[in-house]
Amino acid sequence: MDPTTAAEAAAFRRLVAHLRERADVQNIDLMNLAGFCRNCLADWYREAASAEGLALDKEAARERIYGMPSAEWKARHQREASPAQQAAFAASAKPHA
Repeated sequence: MDPTTAAEAAAFRRLVAHLRERADVQNIDLMNLAGFCRNCLADWYREAASAEGLALDKEAARERIYGMPSAEWKARHQREASPAQQAAFAASAKPHA
């Protein structure tokens, strides 16, 4: 693996680890502030895996990002979005990454 790819892979692993540690940060917060969420990252991961010839379904990709099945993560960590969060999401009118 070339040094650039190795550095990018290490940065990706660190981002995933950080998101796993910060379960208090909701996906809607990520969408409102950064324009992407854990699910977007899982989709990008799945697309990259497919481009490399690796078969990975949506749920398997999410489990790699969340560190557990996404339904389990939601049950443990996801809160109902507040009206303010929902309004900010609607106002952003940016397509989901």
